[in-house]
Amino acid sequence: MSSDPILLFLHGVGAGDLEDAWQIALSAALVRGGYPALDPNRWIAPKYSYALRNGDGKLRLPPVTVKQPSRDDARANRRAFERRTSAMEYRLGQHDPGSGAFGAAALVDLSFETHPFTQAYNYLHDEQTRARVLNRVLEALPASGRLLIVGHSLGSVIAADLVRRLPSDLQLVGMVTIGSPLASGSVQATALRDAMQEPPTNLDWWVNFWNDRDPVAALRGLSSVMPWLLDLRVSTPPTLRVHSAVEYLSDLRVAEAIGYALHGSLSREVATTSSALDTPLDDDENVVLLALRYAHLLSGQLKDDHRDRFLGAVRATQANVIEALLSRREADGRPRPEHLAALGFDLAEPESTAPAPAPGAHVDPENALAQLIVLASDNVIRPFEIAIPDPARRQAMREITAELGLGTAFGDDVLDAIRRAEAVLDAGKGVNWIKVGALGAGAVAIVIATGGLAIAAGAGLAGAAALTSALATFGPGGMIGGLITAGSLVTAGGGGIAFGLANTGTSAEVVESIVMRQLAAAILREKRGFEQDPGVWHLLVETERQVRRQYERLDEYSDLKSPVLADLRRKIQTVERALEFMRENGLEPGPARTTRDSVRSDNVKGRR
Repeated sequence: MSSDPILLFLHGVGAGDLEDAWQIALSAALVRGGYPALDPNRWIAPKYSYALRNGDGKLRLPPVTVKQPSRDDARANRRAFERRTSAMEYRLGQHDPGSGAFGAAALVDLSFETHPFTQAYNYLHDEQTRARVLNRVLEALPASGRLLIVGHSLGSVIAADLVRRLPSDLQLVGMVTIGSPLASGSVQATALRDAMQEPPTNLDWWVNFWNDRDPVAALRGLSSVMPWLLDLRVSTPPTLRVHSAVEYLSDLRVAEAIGYALHGSLSREVATTSSALDTPLDDDENVVLLALRYAHLLSGQLKDDHRDRFLGAVRATQANVIEALLSRREADGRPRPEHLAALGFDLAEPESTAPAPAPGAHVDPENALAQLIVLASDNVIRPFEIAIPDPARRQAMREITAELGLGTAFGDDVLDAIRRAEAVLDAGKGVNWIKVGALGAGAVAIVIATGGLAIAAGAGLAGAAALTSALATFGPGGMIGGLITAGSLVTAGGGGIAFGLANTGTSAEVVESIVMRQLAAAILREKRGFEQDPGVWHLLVETERQVRRQYERLDEYSDLKSPVLADLRRKIQTVERALEFMRENGLEPGPARTTRDSVRSDNVKGRR
């Protein structure tokens, strides 16, 4: 028996495509894309339109054979699923969830209660209809082997319902949905949405294609309901058939997804970098190359004079930091990595250009979290200052997270977490977070004051000694020292750093920047289902306690309008807002609330 997967096509409402025109259109598109046409012996298209209207006898819903994973298993399953999804995104194009259109979802909901969409309404609201359809489909499937599901319109709803009920020996190599109404309120109202909050453990990947002219898809993808799948927008000619399976399956990208599932990749493979034959980079060098890669991606989003100025700044920054890294290698007597040296060039030569670093190797998302937050909230061409529009910053972040194997949605989540943290702490002050993000000498002073001990355990860092050495070599003001410091402080915790934040030599701007980034990291961990770091809460609690103690001590004798007191009040407000947000959103450790309540005063006292 062939090891190639069998394609299961699930039709939508109506007669069920009795002539199977869908497979003719798909075969033609597969051939245009370089794949073989559909093997007539390797696809199944059960018809169930009668079961959607009525039926004989009573049937039970097929049992759920794929159970929800435990919490620990769910994290591992989600991580593996995202790696496979990122690979599909690399092959097919970038995630595009769409924004929907006003009233589109309501129109879909209303349509489900009218002819011919009453079939869909029956499936969503009548258990007997669901049981008839699901049993009819399962009867047509083999008990074992490999399966690809393609679901059109209501067929996509049936597919989502079917996934967890498949035979345990049937491997689901992927799922493609087209013209799906799964994001509509009618579908969300069923238990199906709750059951699909995590990727099913038997599903390799799910790609949903939606047409920006298709009203049944509510002019949006499905990731608003199931954020772990890949949404891709397709465009078809503006005819009355925009929702038809034939139109969707004639699209080359849809055919490529199906062809890959059935036959594997013909040409494109996931791009990864390898330095097995070269000297490996150290942690500082990896940080710098990631920042330079991000800077080049940012430049690709700019135009005209804006782009020329930014590229000029990137060119100068790259020349200096690569020279600094290579000089450090030479001073330490270490061999230089050739792919690092290849990024250097003669800045004195006017026509020389800065070569862009290659995309980085795939990374663990939890380990990359802190550095991505720093990249998204910092100035990677320091000391130059050039404003970057938010859409350009977002697209560049989407691209770099895709290259790292995290998917473009991860880039969206990074920026959304930062924006949310900024809004919590800003309170209408209009803070320029990119400028604040530079941190400067005040943040480095915290590192020096604690001997680097508070940050030694930060993810991805070699330890306090390496950090102190890096800062001594590169200084606090440049791009390298700033990124290393910022990345360290995002993962920092403990009393030592709290003391540094409370110190009057550390400005309120520095405290705001560090707290904002740590809060953004907590928000991103929550969004991505990662385990929270209790050190963030404990750091904020201890910082609040020490800042309040500083205020009470100085308030006794200082002038009422003392700038130092004003700075301390600003620090207290920043930490209070962060703690309040974390408490209201369940981001605090269990016993932490009583700890905080025991050290908190009701108000900052003004005694005069």
